[in-house]
Amino acid sequence: MEDADEKTHEEVISDEAVEKEQQTRDEILARHRKEISLLQKKEVEMKKAAAKGSKAEQKAKKKQVEEEISQLSGKLKEEHSKELAALGYSSGNGNEKNNLDTLVKAIAGVSVTSQPENTKSSKAKQRRDKKAQQEAEREQRIQAEQSNIVSDRMIENEKLEKKLKPLGLTVTEIKPDGHCLYRAVEDQLAILSGGRSPYTYQELRKMVAAYMRNHSSDFLPFFLSENLIEGDSDESPAQKFENYCKEVESTAVWGGQLELGALTHCLKKHIMIFSGSFPDVEMGKEYKSENGTGSYNLSIMLSYHKHAFGLGEHYNSVVPT
Repeated sequence: MEDADEKTHEEVISDEAVEKEQQTRDEILARHRKEISLLQKKEVEMKKAAAKGSKAEQKAKKKQVEEEISQLSGKLKEEHSKELAALGYSSGNGNEKNNLDTLVKAIAGVSVTSQPENTKSSKAKQRRDKKAQQEAEREQRIQAEQSNIVSDRMIENEKLEKKLKPLGLTVTEIKPDGHCLYRAVEDQLAILSGGRSPYTYQELRKMVAAYMRNHSSDFLPFFLSENLIEGDSDESPAQKFENYCKEVESTAVWGGQLELGALTHCLKKHIMIFSGSFPDVEMGKEYKSENGTGSYNLSIMLSYHKHAFGLGEHYNSVVPT
């Protein structure tokens, strides 16, 4: 029985080796690109996670992230180099620049088969080389943009924290799904009512759309200033505004100042929007509570984040600490 088991184990190992050998060059390079992309995504997520806490904590976390990513990157490069050696990439001839160029081309999907130096490059090869260079430059730009996003977010959060902390306030994260403004208001209404919000975020959307329709003369000029109307369009400005209202009530279109203006009147609430990137904004001052008593007149408090996510702007709920 033991011999049979050992034989079966050897057969499994042999099968795996054969299967690995049968991988095509394109499959290996495609896997390399995927692994590099996953590592880059992991780095961004780790940096985002590190952008929380005090300045000292963020600095310590950032250093840990850099060390871990450096180790993972080195290990991944070593593994890729071994596999690329079988595809024509060599790291032992002393010409580091040529080796690096070859590696970039290989990962970008360009042939790395050695060619005589005096062989004239074909136009097809030149195109492939150019494509490889463009891909490498694109990856560098993506990484730079991702780093900027993390950096801008950290700066914005620090400024907002300094603004809210003396007021005894903090931010409650809201799901970034396009409904963030309405979800944040729903969260605020739940707090003000001492339990469940009287309106869901879907109901708030419908209320906003209805109010904007009923008061179109108040909103249409601002809508037109924010949305370019094409001269050759068959739709009138009023029709475009109606289509926009339909989007507000039935899709995940992002809410902004127009919708905030409608919300403050729909709910008859004073709305305070804090920001780490811009001056704070008050809307519906006529509904502001003078004595601070009675949940009906208490303010809705939101935070506006320009750099929260790579996709764009975001709203969160602001609550007492």
